Amino acid sequence: MNYLKNIKLTNNITLINKPFKKKEYYHFLKTSDLSLVVAEIKKNVFVVVSQKRIPVNKINYEFPSGIIDKGENSISAACREFYEETGYKILVRPKKLFTINCEPGRLTTKIYCYYSNKIIKKKGPEKGIKIHLLSKEKINKLILNEKFNNASHIASFFKVVKVPTK
Repeated sequence: MNYLKNIKLTNNITLINKPFKKKEYYHFLKTSDLSLVVAEIKKNVFVVVSQKRIPVNKINYEFPSGIIDKGENSISAACREFYEETGYKILVRPKKLFTINCEPGRLTTKIYCYYSNKIIKKKGPEKGIKIHLLSKEKINKLILNEKFNNASHIASFFKVVKVPTK
Protein backbone atom coordinates (compact mmCIF):
# COMPACT_ATOMS: atom_id res chain seq x y z
CA MET A 1 0.00 0.00 0.00
CA ASN A 2 1.30 3.47 -0.92
CA TYR A 3 1.15 5.70 2.14
CA LEU A 4 -0.38 9.13 1.79
CA LYS A 5 1.50 11.93 3.49
CA ASN A 6 -0.11 14.24 6.00
CA ILE A 7 -0.60 17.72 4.54
CA LYS A 8 -0.03 20.89 6.58
CA LEU A 9 -2.68 23.30 5.30
CA THR A 10 -1.96 26.23 7.69
CA ASN A 11 -0.15 26.77 10.99
CA ASN A 12 -3.28 25.51 12.76
CA ILE A 13 -4.66 22.85 10.38
CA THR A 14 -3.12 19.58 9.17
CA LEU A 15 -4.90 16.97 7.06
CA ILE A 16 -4.10 13.57 8.58
CA ASN A 17 -4.23 10.56 6.27
CA LYS A 18 -4.24 7.54 8.59
CA PRO A 19 -4.10 4.01 7.16
CA PHE A 20 -7.43 2.32 7.88
CA LYS A 21 -8.33 -1.26 6.98
CA LYS A 22 -6.82 -2.74 3.82
CA LYS A 23 -6.11 -0.22 1.06
CA GLU A 24 -8.14 2.53 2.78
CA TYR A 25 -7.43 5.74 4.65
CA TYR A 26 -9.24 7.61 7.38
CA HIS A 27 -8.94 11.36 6.79
CA PHE A 28 -9.33 13.95 9.53
CA LEU A 29 -8.12 17.43 10.40
CA LYS A 30 -5.73 18.15 13.26
CA THR A 31 -6.90 21.57 14.38
CA SER A 32 -6.30 24.07 17.18
CA ASP A 33 -8.25 23.93 20.41
CA LEU A 34 -10.64 26.80 21.16
CA SER A 35 -12.07 28.67 24.14
CA LEU A 36 -15.43 30.42 24.37
CA VAL A 37 -17.19 32.58 26.94
CA VAL A 38 -20.90 32.86 27.65
CA ALA A 39 -21.10 36.22 29.42
CA GLU A 40 -24.11 37.75 31.15
CA ILE A 41 -23.92 41.54 31.35
CA LYS A 42 -27.01 41.50 33.60
CA LYS A 43 -29.57 38.85 34.56
CA ASN A 44 -30.63 36.97 31.39
CA VAL A 45 -28.88 39.44 29.03
CA PHE A 46 -25.90 37.98 27.19
CA VAL A 47 -23.02 39.39 25.14
CA VAL A 48 -23.26 37.90 21.65
CA VAL A 49 -21.21 38.69 18.56
CA SER A 50 -22.17 38.42 14.91
CA GLN A 51 -19.83 38.10 11.99
CA LYS A 52 -19.73 36.59 8.52
CA ARG A 53 -18.63 32.95 8.56
CA ILE A 54 -17.15 31.98 5.21
CA PRO A 55 -17.84 28.19 5.35
CA VAL A 56 -21.61 28.75 5.77
CA ASN A 57 -21.60 32.00 3.74
CA LYS A 58 -23.76 33.97 6.15
CA ILE A 59 -23.77 36.17 9.22
CA ASN A 60 -23.68 33.96 12.30
CA TYR A 61 -24.52 34.88 15.89
CA GLU A 62 -22.34 33.28 18.55
CA PHE A 63 -20.51 33.81 21.79
CA PRO A 64 -16.99 35.27 21.65
CA SER A 65 -14.44 32.52 21.06
CA GLY A 66 -11.10 31.80 19.46
CA ILE A 67 -7.96 29.76 19.12
CA ILE A 68 -5.84 28.88 22.14
CA ASP A 69 -2.37 30.07 21.15
CA LYS A 70 0.68 27.84 21.61
CA GLY A 71 1.82 28.02 25.25
CA GLU A 72 -1.45 29.62 26.37
CA ASN A 73 -3.97 27.92 28.65
CA SER A 74 -7.68 27.74 27.86
CA ILE A 75 -8.83 30.24 30.49
CA SER A 76 -6.31 32.88 29.41
CA ALA A 77 -7.35 32.37 25.79
CA ALA A 78 -11.02 32.71 26.74
CA CYS A 79 -10.41 36.02 28.51
CA ARG A 80 -8.11 37.33 25.76
CA GLU A 81 -10.49 36.42 22.91
CA PHE A 82 -13.49 37.85 24.77
CA TYR A 83 -11.66 41.17 25.23
CA GLU A 84 -10.26 41.28 21.67
CA GLU A 85 -13.63 40.56 20.04
CA THR A 86 -15.95 42.59 22.29
CA GLY A 87 -13.90 45.20 24.13
CA TYR A 88 -15.33 43.86 27.41
CA LYS A 89 -12.91 42.78 30.12
CA ILE A 90 -13.70 39.81 32.35
CA LEU A 91 -13.14 40.96 35.95
CA VAL A 92 -12.97 37.62 37.80
CA ARG A 93 -11.90 34.15 36.77
CA PRO A 94 -14.66 32.68 34.56
CA LYS A 95 -16.38 29.47 35.66
CA LYS A 96 -15.59 26.45 33.51
CA LEU A 97 -18.75 24.87 32.12
CA PHE A 98 -17.22 21.88 30.31
CA THR A 99 -14.88 20.79 27.53
CA ILE A 100 -16.42 19.42 24.36
CA ASN A 101 -15.18 17.88 21.11
CA CYS A 102 -17.07 19.63 18.34
CA GLU A 103 -16.76 16.88 15.70
CA PRO A 104 -14.72 13.94 17.03
CA GLY A 105 -15.13 11.96 13.81
CA ARG A 106 -13.30 14.50 11.64
CA LEU A 107 -11.65 17.16 13.84
CA THR A 108 -9.29 17.00 16.82
CA THR A 109 -10.56 20.34 18.18
CA LYS A 110 -11.46 20.56 21.86
CA ILE A 111 -13.56 23.54 22.93
CA TYR A 112 -13.19 24.84 26.48
CA CYS A 113 -16.42 26.55 27.51
CA TYR A 114 -16.62 29.20 30.25
CA TYR A 115 -19.18 31.49 31.91
CA SER A 116 -18.83 34.94 33.44
CA ASN A 117 -21.20 37.55 34.82
CA LYS A 118 -18.52 40.01 35.92
CA ILE A 119 -17.52 42.08 32.88
CA ILE A 120 -16.88 45.75 32.10
CA LYS A 121 -16.72 47.64 28.80
CA LYS A 122 -13.19 48.96 28.07
CA LYS A 123 -13.09 49.64 24.29
CA GLY A 124 -14.90 49.01 21.02
CA PRO A 125 -15.23 45.60 19.31
CA GLU A 126 -12.81 44.04 16.85
CA LYS A 127 -13.23 45.20 13.24
CA GLY A 128 -15.83 43.13 11.40
CA ILE A 129 -17.60 42.03 14.58
CA LYS A 130 -20.90 43.44 15.84
CA ILE A 131 -21.84 43.25 19.52
CA HIS A 132 -25.38 42.40 20.62
CA LEU A 133 -26.80 42.36 24.15
CA LEU A 134 -29.52 39.71 23.85
CA SER A 135 -32.06 38.11 26.14
CA LYS A 136 -32.24 34.34 26.42
CA GLU A 137 -35.57 34.49 24.53
CA LYS A 138 -33.95 36.36 21.61
CA ILE A 139 -31.06 33.86 21.53
CA ASN A 140 -33.57 30.99 21.50
CA LYS A 141 -35.33 32.59 18.50
CA LEU A 142 -32.00 32.97 16.70
CA ILE A 143 -31.26 29.28 17.36
CA LEU A 144 -34.67 28.21 16.03
CA ASN A 145 -34.18 30.42 12.95
CA GLU A 146 -30.72 28.88 12.31
CA LYS A 147 -28.93 32.18 12.78
CA PHE A 148 -27.19 31.12 16.01
CA ASN A 149 -26.01 27.71 14.91
CA ASN A 150 -22.66 26.77 16.39
CA ALA A 151 -23.34 23.53 18.30
CA SER A 152 -20.75 24.08 21.05
CA HIS A 153 -22.06 27.60 21.66
CA ILE A 154 -25.64 26.34 21.85
CA ALA A 155 -24.61 23.58 24.28
CA SER A 156 -22.85 26.17 26.47
CA PHE A 157 -25.87 28.47 26.39
CA PHE A 158 -28.26 25.66 27.34
CA LYS A 159 -25.94 24.68 30.21
CA VAL A 160 -26.01 28.24 31.55
CA VAL A 161 -29.72 28.98 31.22
CA LYS A 162 -30.97 25.42 31.67
CA VAL A 163 -33.29 25.78 28.67
CA PRO A 164 -34.99 22.57 27.59
CA THR A 165 -34.59 21.68 23.94
CA LYS A 166 -37.60 21.82 21.62
